[in-house]
Amino acid sequence: MSDVHLLISPEAGRGRAAAATEIVQSTIRAAGHTPVDLTGTTAAASTAAAKAAVADGVERIIVVGGDGLVHLALQAVAESSTVLGVVPVGTGNDFARGLDTIPDDPAEATQVALGEGRPTDAIRSDAGWVASVATAGFSGDVNARANRLQFPKGPSRYSVATVVELPGLRNRPVRLDVDGQVHEFETALLAVANTGWFGGGMQIAPDARPDDGRLEVTVVADVGRLELLRFFRLVFSGRHMAHPKVHGLSGRRISIEADGLELWGDGEAIGTTPATLEAVPDAVLLAR
Repeated sequence: MSDVHLLISPEAGRGRAAAATEIVQSTIRAAGHTPVDLTGTTAAASTAAAKAAVADGVERIIVVGGDGLVHLALQAVAESSTVLGVVPVGTGNDFARGLDTIPDDPAEATQVALGEGRPTDAIRSDAGWVASVATAGFSGDVNARANRLQFPKGPSRYSVATVVELPGLRNRPVRLDVDGQVHEFETALLAVANTGWFGGGMQIAPDARPDDGRLEVTVVADVGRLELLRFFRLVFSGRHMAHPKVHGLSGRRISIEADGLELWGDGEAIGTTPATLEAVPDAVLLAR
């Protein structure tokens, strides 16, 4: 019998993680392992505990929560031999959605999380690791608003936050260097993606794959409020990429030059621009 280490976010998914914890632990025990909870009283304490566990050579860490907890765990397990497992019970669960192999059911997801780790790409930024999507501009404003909303519950919070933030939409000058090719835009929204989804189910970068060593960049440029609102619904299916105000780029190393845009990764505030992001192939062993 071996130990399986857990990071649990009781508040994730408005309490879904707390409800799922007993299921996760019983599934681990039924598989012949002992669950060991690494969760600290703060995010910083949980990060420190995860990093210490990885330094001690633990075989596996399973996160029971949403994209924010995946982001936290990634800071510890990236470029190590520790396998990361994910039980997606958060609000958005965009990282799990982008993989297509992690079930919604906590018991089934735990069984997957106990499986073999497969090499998976991640984004390395100036401010740490990103699992799914790094974003700036209007999408960052929406993230901030969604994190403050108490209602509604679930992914629809991001849709409500989009409508609330719409009056403040601005296009700001951004210079992108994509593998040495320079592009300049008056940018409303910018996303650099390792996997395709963000914002609770918006398919912002349909071509993003976490195993191709590349990042997909989606830029929404020179767009007005009503125009953005009209094609907003297209983002959920990825059909927005055909819109003339949407630009898709692809590369391994992305430099963003802009004046102090807040940068978000996996729904967490991680810094400001200017910033550099790069795809790191096989950065994490992910059970999937």
